[in-house]
Amino acid sequence: MSGIERREILKRLGAAPVAAGFALSEARAQRAHEHVRRETPPADGEAPPYERRFFDEDEWAMVEMLADLIIPADERSGSATEAGVPVFIDFILTDELAEPREREEMQTAVRGGLAWLGQECRTRFSRSFVDCDDEQRRAVLDEIAWPERAAPEMGPGVAFFNLFRDLVASGFWTSRMGMDDIGYMGNTYVDEWTGCPPEVLRKLGLPPKGA
Repeated sequence: MSGIERREILKRLGAAPVAAGFALSEARAQRAHEHVRRETPPADGEAPPYERRFFDEDEWAMVEMLADLIIPADERSGSATEAGVPVFIDFILTDELAEPREREEMQTAVRGGLAWLGQECRTRFSRSFVDCDDEQRRAVLDEIAWPERAAPEMGPGVAFFNLFRDLVASGFWTSRMGMDDIGYMGNTYVDEWTGCPPEVLRKLGLPPKGA
């Protein structure tokens, strides 16, 4: 990405309207997580390195670092990377069942945004995003993470960060780790359905079963 000129980066970002918003269907998220499970077996097992479908080596390092800055590990759960979010995003950007134009626009937006972020760090600190220290990285991210406070010239970075943050959040909160974190109780097998509980019926103002 170091060979991409700033004008080309802005051109790429400007040509990607999908960066203005992001919506992920349940089916697409499920396909992505199936891919994550296939490609990232349990840590205690022997497995070859993940073979990226979209990102190059430098981009991958940025994606992992940025994802964990957005959702770091805490006392409740692991980080975005530990939840498989980079692999999730790599699949989303290459999902062959997605609408081709949307997929290409998203690829352009993400690749252009990573290039913008790398160039911004090189301009300010003469370092790549990955090689910056934590304070330097956060100085740049703080200027693009809050759209209402961002300067107009930071618009391309804001658009990218909004999209990337949505991708990270979608990947994490639809993962098993993310659902466990919020105590999600859906998708649970029920041996026998006996009807809606009486207390729920009362709350809804409905008569009890058999009434």
